[in-house]
Amino acid sequence: MKNTDSVQENGGRAGTGLKKIMQCLCSGEQLNRDDMGQYAYTESLATRDFSVSGFSSRTGESEPPKLDRGNIEEAESSLREGLCLNYEEARALLGRLEYQRGNVDAALHVFEGIDVAAVAPKIKLSITRKFELRKRRLHNEVTPLMSMHSVSLLLEAIFLKAKALQDLGRFKEAAQSCKVVLDTVETALPDGMPENFGGDCKMQETLNRAVEMLPELWKQASYFQEAITSYRRALLVHWNLDSETCARIQKEFAVFLLYGGTDARPPNLRSQAEGSFIPRNNLEEAILLLLILLRKFILKKIEWDQSILHHLTFALSISGSLKSLASQIEELLPGTLERTSRYYTLALCYFGEGDDLVALNLLMKMLHSRECPNFLHALLVASRICGEKDDHAEEGVEFARRALTGMLEGCNQLAGVANCLLGTALSTCARYAVSDVDRISKQCEALGALETACRLTGGKDPKIVFHLCLENSLQRNFDVALAQVKQLLTMEGGSALEVWLLLARILSAQERFFEAESVLNAALDETGKWDQGKLLQAKAKVQIAQGQFKKAVETYTHLLAILQVRNKSMGMAKKVFKGARGDRLLEMEAWLDLACVYIKMSQWQDAEFCVAKSSAINPHSASRWHTIGLLNEAKGHHQESLSAFLNALELEADHVPSLISAASILRQQGGRSSATARSFLSEALRLDRTNHLAWLDLGLLQKYEGGSASEASDCFQAAVLLKETGPVETFK
Repeated sequence: MKNTDSVQENGGRAGTGLKKIMQCLCSGEQLNRDDMGQYAYTESLATRDFSVSGFSSRTGESEPPKLDRGNIEEAESSLREGLCLNYEEARALLGRLEYQRGNVDAALHVFEGIDVAAVAPKIKLSITRKFELRKRRLHNEVTPLMSMHSVSLLLEAIFLKAKALQDLGRFKEAAQSCKVVLDTVETALPDGMPENFGGDCKMQETLNRAVEMLPELWKQASYFQEAITSYRRALLVHWNLDSETCARIQKEFAVFLLYGGTDARPPNLRSQAEGSFIPRNNLEEAILLLLILLRKFILKKIEWDQSILHHLTFALSISGSLKSLASQIEELLPGTLERTSRYYTLALCYFGEGDDLVALNLLMKMLHSRECPNFLHALLVASRICGEKDDHAEEGVEFARRALTGMLEGCNQLAGVANCLLGTALSTCARYAVSDVDRISKQCEALGALETACRLTGGKDPKIVFHLCLENSLQRNFDVALAQVKQLLTMEGGSALEVWLLLARILSAQERFFEAESVLNAALDETGKWDQGKLLQAKAKVQIAQGQFKKAVETYTHLLAILQVRNKSMGMAKKVFKGARGDRLLEMEAWLDLACVYIKMSQWQDAEFCVAKSSAINPHSASRWHTIGLLNEAKGHHQESLSAFLNALELEADHVPSLISAASILRQQGGRSSATARSFLSEALRLDRTNHLAWLDLGLLQKYEGGSASEASDCFQAAVLLKETGPVETFK
């Protein structure tokens, strides 16, 4: 009898404690210490330790918990009697309790007892009626089937079932369960979730969590198109999400589009404003999302997240929109980015877009003594920009030496890069050196720096080996250069276009034209059709050097056909890719080269047609005016040809071919024109001392003026030597 009373007393105490807990769970209040202690005493009604089943859910026990339908039914009965709940609501409360305690299997077993297919229409109808009552501001109409607390409780149960399935690794089922929550609410409220609707219960919180979790579940289940659809649904449907949740979803979606490896189909928007932008691919959609996030930060709607800028930098970089990235960085609020980081990133953007001087000015500001004069990466970028420009080459040498001075010991890779940049800058200085002594000295220094760079990197950096090979080619060390370029082909696996071109140029400089053409044919076999332009151009020039003009015409025709098809196939997308500008330049050069071939073949009409085609691309090109001058000169119209050469020099004062051609016409005119011709040839040789035509014309001018025979002879010898060792295309 005593035992029976004790059991009844414990059961009553458990029911009272559980009733308090359920009331707190419904209201969202915190349990006090006594209630928690009482609940700890009662454990879980669904997992109470019965001696018959041997089941226990206490932490630390060795036996895994086993489900007992009798325990769950007993708990349901207690809940329904104590709280006046129906079957589904009782299970929803009990399942939530189990899930919060970490009993995932037990919670899932409880949730599976809820007939979702039967409950969902009731939830939908209740939400719809509640919204209609609120919309009409009526209070005496027929009440909904369920209270909003019951709706919230059941929606949360469906969501927690999805969480439990996720915890157990059943991702597809979890996604399907989570989708039920969103489908139910969206069907009930097709125009979106109103403000403060269900704010007195947990309905909005559950909805927020479900919207954010559904795409992640599809990703975990490897249903990537469904994940993309869920992301778009989360952002396009008005769920009344808070700013931070919406921002998290936008960022996660952008990251998935950029790095997920799945091609997203363009969104099919049900309605959009006329003229609005619709992304066509992953990249455009990711950029749009990241720009929206950046705008939200600027408007102070969300907190700053550095990773947003990192992802946007990556996206705009691969799309070729570095100027757009620069604009976004410039619009950031002061203090968002550190000053040096801001300058450095902007410099990289402008450098990538080809605005070298703007990038250099930003780097100069960074490297000022009052800012960050020893920023290693900025010094290296500044050296690279300056090292390729004749009027800044000395500064490039200085930047590279500063980088080497401030570099830590043991950093061989960076030291190799710095030495490579130093060698490149010294090579540029050598080409524009005034005296022969200075030029030879700088050439030796350049070669030494590049050899040091190659040694520091163990000869394994293809770019450094390429620059060393290029410098040996420029200094006419062809045997060494040939060995190095073959080494490069092995390192690159025959995939580097510039290496094939360099090999062909070296062979052509050795007058091994047949081998050069064979190399180019092999390169064409290894290269995709869209990347064959430069190879075909080089092949045509090798054929011209062999006097095979008809073959050269066929090669140029093939090249122009590829460019035409490529332009049509790219369509509007060509604006995105920087390669489109290179294609137009290559097309311009091909038309002008073809015109020169026709001039040599005395086919004037064909040459004029080619010049006209180039005019449609760029009418203000110095090369175009030079070709017009050559055409007129071949026809015997010397005055018209001189006018064309001078027009070219007005457009581009340092256009070497026009300087030489104009000097040749002036030399033939004689008289006072000889002085002008001499100045033109001197300028041409200052710009390019390896041009054999300039040395030839200078020798002829010396001979015509009756100058020193030895000086004229030196000029002729230089012309012959350079012609014999000159490639069909310049090495650099």
